[in-house]
Amino acid sequence: MSSAATANGHIVTDDQGRACIAGTSFRVDQIASEHIAYGWTAEEIYVQHYRRLTPAQIYAALAYYYDHESEINTLIQREDEAFERLRHQAGPSPFVERMRREGRLR
Repeated sequence: MSSAATANGHIVTDDQGRACIAGTSFRVDQIASEHIAYGWTAEEIYVQHYRRLTPAQIYAALAYYYDHESEINTLIQREDEAFERLRHQAGPSPFVERMRREGRLR
């Protein structure tokens, strides 16, 4: 990983150029997604991740997100679209199919 242009050193870029929290496998877009989708504050993100990140790391990720909002929103949208394509290609799971056959799911 290489260092990104951040003053505090919490954010680095991976081999694919994605912003990550230094020393972890957490990407900035993942933290931003939780902040956007669930409305989680930095403190809630801290608790939800079982305190594996420090508040400073989370705030740095959110600050980086707001400094690069358009770029990261585009990344989040592309990943969501890729997930939906894969989910559609995979079709229903064997469990869902069984529940439909048994009349427990429409």
